[in-house]
Amino acid sequence: MKPALQLRVGQQLSLTPQLKQAIRLLAMSTLELQTELTLAVSTNPMLEWDEGEAAAEGESSQAEEAAVREEAAAEDAADATELDLDRATPESAMPARPDDDDGSDEVQTAEVPDLTAHLLWQLRLSRLPDLDLAIAIAIVESLDEDGYLHEDDTSLARMVDAEHPPAEDLVAAVRHFVQRLDPVGVASRDLIDCLKVQLLQYERSAGRDLAVAIVETHLALLARHDRVRMARELGVTEAAVDEAVALIRTLDPRPGARFARIDEDVVVPDAHAVKRQGRWEVVLNDAQVPRVRLNEHYARLLRSLGREEGGPLRAQLQEARWLLKSLEQRDQTVLKVARVIVERQQDFLERGPEAMRPLVMREVAEEIGMHESTVSRVTTRKYLRTPRGTFEFKYFFSSHVATRDGGEASSTAIQAMIRKLVEAEDSARPLSDSALSAALKRQGILVARRTVAKYREALRIPSSTERMRQS
Repeated sequence: MKPALQLRVGQQLSLTPQLKQAIRLLAMSTLELQTELTLAVSTNPMLEWDEGEAAAEGESSQAEEAAVREEAAAEDAADATELDLDRATPESAMPARPDDDDGSDEVQTAEVPDLTAHLLWQLRLSRLPDLDLAIAIAIVESLDEDGYLHEDDTSLARMVDAEHPPAEDLVAAVRHFVQRLDPVGVASRDLIDCLKVQLLQYERSAGRDLAVAIVETHLALLARHDRVRMARELGVTEAAVDEAVALIRTLDPRPGARFARIDEDVVVPDAHAVKRQGRWEVVLNDAQVPRVRLNEHYARLLRSLGREEGGPLRAQLQEARWLLKSLEQRDQTVLKVARVIVERQQDFLERGPEAMRPLVMREVAEEIGMHESTVSRVTTRKYLRTPRGTFEFKYFFSSHVATRDGGEASSTAIQAMIRKLVEAEDSARPLSDSALSAALKRQGILVARRTVAKYREALRIPSSTERMRQS
């Protein structure tokens, strides 16, 4: 084939440094953005903290929220004493009036213990040999949010030293040591291993040994609450099984979860949804992010120099301008997405999860005129504070299920209905998945039994057989 040159005209999006920075900032959480701005101000002399403006905005925001609180209190003083916002969570918060908002953010920046940091602190006090400590650190840094370890001993050894990995027996021994740190059971590879390690912390007794046997060989029967069969197969009395099961119930199957749990007490919201004069509005939480601005002193100094002078400063000035523009774009994008969410989910804000409407990211992208991937970045690790609790933006998105009248109901609303039906059922005659499907059908929601089972499992609600045995 003879080589030739061809000229083609086309359009292509180029990822310029400015665009890369804007995308990166958009994906950051509020806490990550605070760290990023601190680093930018410390390394770029063309940037400085805008303390005066931040203080003014903070005072203005506090004044607005105070006005909202007074207005809500005046409208519903009788119900104010019944509202317990300290217990408000995304699943259970149901205030008397959705326009009541205490506006308090005092606890949202409290330090939260991190599982990795908690374990590393213990390792520093353990005085392990250097090699053992390196292995322990590799193990701790490989744990998932529940505290489980999915890496095998070979992979962990290579993490420590790829050329001269430590013996796998040593890795296993160090893992067993980590398992006995607080919380006991971390670094386990499966549920049986996790529960067994916790049981072995108790003094040896007949009850403990029986509990270990149940965990090792009869975990399936334990999940089904089949105490009769367990007693028969283990050759013990049902009373002994009950004692052992009671001990197992004191264990934690997810030892790392309490360190990874995120709730409204530790999340810094990016925006607030407040109701004013009968209308829902969205306000950015600017008070939580320090403001930055150009350093006018250096900018004036740079303008007085010739074009050939101050090269490094001119580059830093351009970087500062890009950062400020990217921050402005980030704020506007978060605000646009939050406004669409609040507009579409007003029924949820008024009446709770059962009124959640179906919503997908494509709809929001079309509404604000942006790409769906941009909406995905905005909804990740961004939080909206509402009178019903603080929720990640993604919480408001869910698929739809057809209704009898041709409409649609969101999967979140259906899950809330299933939870309500189960809570109201007769404990002696719990509702099966088929009965739940029929109950939803009577309410106009057409959901198959398999779909009900999937939603029930997502809510961690046991089957009707297991609920009957628990009662």
